[in-house]
Amino acid sequence: MKRISFWAAVVVGAAAICAQVVFAQAPPAISVLRDPGCGCCLNWVAHLQKAGFKVTIAESPEMQAVKNRRGVPPAARSCHTGVVDGYVIEGHVPAADIQRLLKERPAIVGLAVPGMPAGSPGMEVSSGHVQPYDVVAFDKSGKTTVFSSHK
Repeated sequence: MKRISFWAAVVVGAAAICAQVVFAQAPPAISVLRDPGCGCCLNWVAHLQKAGFKVTIAESPEMQAVKNRRGVPPAARSCHTGVVDGYVIEGHVPAADIQRLLKERPAIVGLAVPGMPAGSPGMEVSSGHVQPYDVVAFDKSGKTTVFSSHK
């Protein structure tokens, strides 16, 4: 009888480990709301998909109301708003910064790239011109701090 219990424990333990590995390998899912008239948002979505994110897209003509509900500070706003694992992602935030956010899990509302800087993901330009930009973290009070800088 003890032999069956031992093997049952081994099988249950192995199944638990396999489930953790599969869960850890699942691509992060991000839902994105965009203005129907904006084209750069789809370029940013393609950037996320290339980095392994599973993206769902919806459109809203009321993007300012969406940003208000999500707590995006006015100075940090851009053209689209996403949500990944409870965090708000505003604008052209690089996939690597989102991955870092999900790994570190800081106590913030989200990340933003204010405006639409040339050269940020989804805002690539054929001339090769790139504007330096910061990815900012924002909290519930609307306070922002630099999360990363891109030159």
